[in-house]
Amino acid sequence: MRLSKALTPALIAATTLSTACISQNVAQFADSPRQLVLEDYFLGQTQAYGVFEDRFGKVRRQFKVDITGTLDGDRLTLTENFKYDDGERDTRVWEIDVLGNGAYRGTAGDVPVPAEGRVSGNAFNWKYKVDLKVGDSTWNVGFDDWMYLMEDDVLLNRAYVTRYGIEIGQVTIAFRKP
Repeated sequence: MRLSKALTPALIAATTLSTACISQNVAQFADSPRQLVLEDYFLGQTQAYGVFEDRFGKVRRQFKVDITGTLDGDRLTLTENFKYDDGERDTRVWEIDVLGNGAYRGTAGDVPVPAEGRVSGNAFNWKYKVDLKVGDSTWNVGFDDWMYLMEDDVLLNRAYVTRYGIEIGQVTIAFRKP
């Protein structure tokens, strides 16, 4: 089915607006019985396991991440070593500033503009853009991460990935302390 050029911008706007209307506010988790403190949770060694699903729900990638976290004053450094199911390996190093009152700001080599995040109760919302390698090209994609501290120190992450404001997939990750 082909859409006319006039309908395409309207469809994009409607999709973007419908996605924006269902977003939640991190403050709604303030009264959770568990309290997430990123710099405590990620200090030392952490492991994560995840999948990337395209917008149709098809799993495109699976991966494991070994994370080492260090804290120097109000700066949390996370070194993430990715191992993908196809054998590819990658590393991302986050420098995350603890701003106080549940606010965080971070940078990484493939993150062109500082990430912004806020924690409340057991939830953390982290928004950023990544220059992502896709085949022979690089796409600038947006991430809207929602992390939830569960029982037994399990941290679940659901990230909504967008390009040009349209959701192109989701990443689901489970973090645990070894």
